[in-house]
Amino acid sequence: MRPDALLYPAPEGLYCPEGGFYVDPVRPVEQALVTHGHSDHARPGHVNVLATRQTLDIMRLRYGDGFCASEQAAVFGEDLLVNGVKVSFHPAGHVLGSAQIAIEKNGTRIVVSGDYKRRPDPTCAAYVPVACDVFITEATFGLPVFHHPDPMDEIGKLLASLRQFPERTHLVGAYALGKAQRVIRLLRDAGYGAPIYIHGAMERLCDYYVGQGIDLGELLPATIESRDKSAFRGAVVIGPSSAFADRWARRFNEPLPAFASGWMMVRQRAKQLGVELPLVISDHCDWPELTETIRELHPAEVWVTHGREEALVRWCQLQGIKAKPLHLVGYEDEAD
Repeated sequence: MRPDALLYPAPEGLYCPEGGFYVDPVRPVEQALVTHGHSDHARPGHVNVLATRQTLDIMRLRYGDGFCASEQAAVFGEDLLVNGVKVSFHPAGHVLGSAQIAIEKNGTRIVVSGDYKRRPDPTCAAYVPVACDVFITEATFGLPVFHHPDPMDEIGKLLASLRQFPERTHLVGAYALGKAQRVIRLLRDAGYGAPIYIHGAMERLCDYYVGQGIDLGELLPATIESRDKSAFRGAVVIGPSSAFADRWARRFNEPLPAFASGWMMVRQRAKQLGVELPLVISDHCDWPELTETIRELHPAEVWVTHGREEALVRWCQLQGIKAKPLHLVGYEDEAD
């Protein structure tokens, strides 16, 4: 069947009329298939939600028990039928529980990649390429200028700063789901064994990661009301970037603001945020990884969404691959 009859953009999100379901809908719907737990993809209020067990757990942690009326857990690689349409979930490598969703009927297979990452990351299952006729790819960093460095080199900058400024508290801004846990694990893998202090907004998610077998080392709450400020001299404190703008951040000992994001490649953005130590650590593909993935899959068509769509569409066309932008709205990339 024609791909655009199997799946097409609707105001609520990507819609499969044959199966009566949406993928990552931005408005409450009857049947939602959710790729991962970030709030722009996983929203509360749907009647039925199909996602991986970890994504469902994360949605419950973030939204409470009433985030949907009923839920169904998908196992990676398992074929399921949703109103006669075959769907399957496959690792996306973005955050814990993140999945690509393959949708197939009458010999046509579309893979919705959601957000995905090709770099090694011990805090989530690694991306698995899934053969398809149509590949729907994000383009968060879909411009040729984006070439992300080795994340361990970026962690090396943080460790060097800790040695250079042993009296200062290093405040690392990181998204609460996925990025914070990845930064913590990168620090541990680089040999940093001291306690890491975390903002209260991250405690439940970090506890969940640990419960899923991901070793994050010793984590302590970053509360200072009952502590002497000197306890944080030379310490690493990780919190959401929003917390660094309030009084909480100013209470620490000579705070040195850092931020872990692919967007730290853009100097002006780092400057606007008041970041003294930008750490270019991304949970998305950079330009070479996006193009290499498309070459590897060699789909008949590529549909590009939420990001710098036009450049990647043009690149596909120059390679002789049919491509188009989807112009979906409601998905954010600021927190990467």
